Amino acid sequence: MKQLYLRFTAALNKPDLAILLLRITYGLLIFHGWHKLHDGLGGIQGMLAGYGIPAFVAYGVIIGEVIAPVMMILGIFTRLAALSAAATMVVAWLMVGVHHTFALSPVGAWAIEDIVYYFMAAVVIALYGSGRYSVMSNPLYR
Repeated sequence: MKQLYLRFTAALNKPDLAILLLRITYGLLIFHGWHKLHDGLGGIQGMLAGYGIPAFVAYGVIIGEVIAPVMMILGIFTRLAALSAAATMVVAWLMVGVHHTFALSPVGAWAIEDIVYYFMAAVVIALYGSGRYSVMSNPLYR
């Protein structure tokens, strides 16, 4: 039984594949960014203005929700891209999630779980890097 478990564990020990799957999954954040590109940044700019933040900061959303996910999927400057995406999630929490931090959604989920999941996944990617399957070959830059 132990040998079977060890073979099973060895067969699933694929950290480079795991981080690739995490990078691809995180890359789905691009749909949030695409929506903002398609419909315009007016809504984000208005929210920022409400906090006294200049409207041009809304272009950071494009970096964090479009450019960074593409870079992470491809494995180009993965750590830098992941940190910028994590920073975008912090801004999202500050803008729309702070007052929901200790709240539940109507279906009983943590109200900010999507922000937290994206933030933590970006942190994991930043700590691990892109792994073997990436466009950039130098491990220091992945």
